[in-house]
Amino acid sequence: QVQLVESGGGLVQAGGSLRLSCAASGRTFSSYAMGWFRQAPGKEREFVTAISWSGGRTVYADSVKGRFTISRDNAKNTVYLQMNNLKPEDTAVYYCAAYESRSTVVIRRSTVSYDYWGQGTQVTISS
Repeated sequence: QVQLVESGGGLVQAGGSLRLSCAASGRTFSSYAMGWFRQAPGKEREFVTAISWSGGRTVYADSVKGRFTISRDNAKNTVYLQMNNLKPEDTAVYYCAAYESRSTVVIRRSTVSYDYWGQGTQVTISS
């Protein structure tokens, strides 16, 4: 089992920045690929970004490419999401998720591929 706890959400103006953190506990953090998803009211949960177990490979949704950066610190069992130039359409609950993988080639984007989820953190961007 892996337990995930997100933090760092809040209310910021458009154009601002936030950094989300996801602290993991339980099994070996470095055995897991990590992802961030988000869900806006009335919409399905969508993929935002993900990172391989080593941090050597990352993938991003087109909507956040160039504005968001995912990173991880395996020594601290933590994955981060740096969000810059935020837009009102980025408003959502952001979830951290994990699945066990040592692949450095394939990173999954679908929600069904992820086995562990955090409780989410609210991000609200005002215009």
